[in-house]
Amino acid sequence: MGHTATPPPTTGGLTATEHRLSNGLRVVLSEDHQTPVAAVCLWYDVGSRHEVKGRTGLAHLFEHLMFQGSAQVPGNGHFELVQGAGGSLNGTTSFERTNYFETMPAHQLELALWLEADRMGSLLVALDEESLENQRDVVKNERRQRYDNVPYGTAFEKLTAMVFPDGHPYHHTPIGSMADLDAASLEDARAFFRTYYAPNNAVLSVVGDIDPEQTLAWIEKYFGSIPSHDGKQAPRDGSLPDVIGEELRQPLREEVPSPALTAAYRLPHDGTRELDAADVALTILGGGESSRLYNRLVRRDRLAVTAGFGLLRLAGAPSLAWLDVKTSGDAQIADIELAVDEELAAFAEHGPTAEELERAQAQLEREWLDRLATVAGRADELCRYAVLFGDPQLALTAVNRVLDIGSEEVRAVAAARLRPDNRAVLVYEPTEPSADDADAAAQEGAEQ
Repeated sequence: MGHTATPPPTTGGLTATEHRLSNGLRVVLSEDHQTPVAAVCLWYDVGSRHEVKGRTGLAHLFEHLMFQGSAQVPGNGHFELVQGAGGSLNGTTSFERTNYFETMPAHQLELALWLEADRMGSLLVALDEESLENQRDVVKNERRQRYDNVPYGTAFEKLTAMVFPDGHPYHHTPIGSMADLDAASLEDARAFFRTYYAPNNAVLSVVGDIDPEQTLAWIEKYFGSIPSHDGKQAPRDGSLPDVIGEELRQPLREEVPSPALTAAYRLPHDGTRELDAADVALTILGGGESSRLYNRLVRRDRLAVTAGFGLLRLAGAPSLAWLDVKTSGDAQIADIELAVDEELAAFAEHGPTAEELERAQAQLEREWLDRLATVAGRADELCRYAVLFGDPQLALTAVNRVLDIGSEEVRAVAAARLRPDNRAVLVYEPTEPSADDADAAAQEGAEQ
């Protein structure tokens, strides 16, 4: 069964039809004949929030295992077939979902659907100790390269652990710990797949130069016989008080290029009007080189080489505002913190100017349009709204809620949330060079 939303003018004529197979797989189709390409996006409703203590990192590990072969496609065949057909592909894991996606020449759409169905329906046939060990090593190496062995690499992991207390489903990040990755057994992986990689726990979107009737027939042909599974437990409650109640602070002395200040603030849940207002506030305060913090810290006071806010939208827990400031020259962290708090306090009292509000909303509208402009971006957004909010049609009108936000709402959410007693703070200071390092530097200078 399916229905088509009647698009209001603000969708730019974009439409999406929804269908559901008898095994529970939700399907969203969106025609776009501007270019001869098609995007396939498959979101599974499983992320790191579904993991338990001692078994962190399984969702991300399984993302990698899904590219290790299935019944009909051994080894690296998924990559080889998609890329050989002129397509691109990848997968990602977050706190709240795991997704897989391909962008193909339109005439190769059937291949992408068959490949996704084959691993959904038959990955366990090919999953063995060898593939588990192979991808376990890949994930551990990824952790070393992206987190453990790069400057400031564990900042996000540390801050989320501070903002979300021990035992909270968002306390750990999707990468998982080395110890838990080592502890994961083949049976753990198989049980994880059986529980979460079922059609009734997934949303499949196909966007682009497609024939909806033919596409739906292929989906029914390849996915329709995969059995559903009802063993999934609901994710644990991720709710927390609006405000932490105190500033949580951790000084760090590490091998980093310069002192830095990073902080995370609790924000409202994704899907709320309050978070849309917070998005506008963060854009004004720290969204690029026209923002207040950049103008104050980088341009005017010259305390920093970079300064800005980011937003991590979370539906099952408080979202996070992410502050990142890297110092310039001999600047002191204390002076940076004072400047940041002055800017936040002034914004909380007076709110944005009319010009700032208009510019921020235009910036967020452009970002929304950029996401929907490509078939891959639109497919991902349709899946996101289907999995997290139950309605893919919201993806086509999401910007309207941002454009409807008023200046007082922006001021109020900043005053309520962007305050010292609602943040976790990391202060990075570089380690002093060892005597050996100093001698080596001196010797290098003498040789020059």
